[in-house]
Amino acid sequence: MRPFEYARPDTEAEALEMLNDHGGNTAVLAGGTDLISLMKRELVTPDRVVDLKNVPSLSEIREEDGGVRIGSLVTLDEMQKHPLLNNYQSLRHVIDGIRAIQIQHMGTLGGDLCHLPNCWYFRSGYGLLAIERGVSLVEAGDNRYHAIFGNQGAAKFVSASRFAPGLVAWGARVEVIGPNPQQSESIPLEHFYITPKLSNQGVTVLKPGQLISHIWLPVARQQQSATYEVLQMEGLDWPLAAAASCVEIEGGVVQSAKIVMGHVAPTPIVATAAATILLGNALTVDAANLAADIAVSQATPLSNNGYKVQLARTAVKRSLLKAIGHPEGGI
Repeated sequence: MRPFEYARPDTEAEALEMLNDHGGNTAVLAGGTDLISLMKRELVTPDRVVDLKNVPSLSEIREEDGGVRIGSLVTLDEMQKHPLLNNYQSLRHVIDGIRAIQIQHMGTLGGDLCHLPNCWYFRSGYGLLAIERGVSLVEAGDNRYHAIFGNQGAAKFVSASRFAPGLVAWGARVEVIGPNPQQSESIPLEHFYITPKLSNQGVTVLKPGQLISHIWLPVARQQQSATYEVLQMEGLDWPLAAAASCVEIEGGVVQSAKIVMGHVAPTPIVATAAATILLGNALTVDAANLAADIAVSQATPLSNNGYKVQLARTAVKRSLLKAIGHPEGGI
């Protein structure tokens, strides 16, 4: 690990000031569950690390603007226990699936949303695009866990955030502040992620000196939601595929629906056509099967990850059925 400065601000304004020193070559420390590993491997080499734990406004959960505002430093434990999040079951399902006490205790919502890819080529120092001498290492090598959507370009990793599918399905927005203390922008979370085309691009719209301060969720009224993750192992593991669904049912038929797939593309994938087919119909097993078929119909698997198409299909089907109370989303 290279030497770095450590800074601990007390306010959001101080945090931005400290982030914008050193030409923006700084890093945000939230829970630290991923950053420390990246720094040890020298995949991230900031001149300064800004620890946000002492900024109280970033650790609050409160009602605001007809919804719920969650600070980016709120931990998974706090999310699991807070009464204002009782109706957002898709988020609770994610926490239930993270069977590592240390991650639940230390991991933060903002840290999860900004988690860099777990692609083994990236983690071995080949960069986000994993290109060497003009050749895609992913395309030519072991791509079992890589993208089956949005992989026609250079980027073939999968988005690592476990909460993003559920939050996007709920219509969440992220509040991005900086680089100046007066600058603040509310962005739909589904527009927060990008697929890099060049090696110097990142995985989100965040620019140097910016950070996520809060996540806003619209009020939960009649909607029912669920997240279904396909995990290879119990314990500390990452999903092979995931899906989150948020549906509103009235009079026995679907009035609104949103389905979002995760861990299958460089960004979360909103399955608009799959959700549309449900509108005006009862959410039966047959309907869930049809929606799942449509959701994966445009998949473009690589040489070694065709199995993920079926996993993504299963995740969509089971998230829909789980949302309406079917045990574990059916069979």
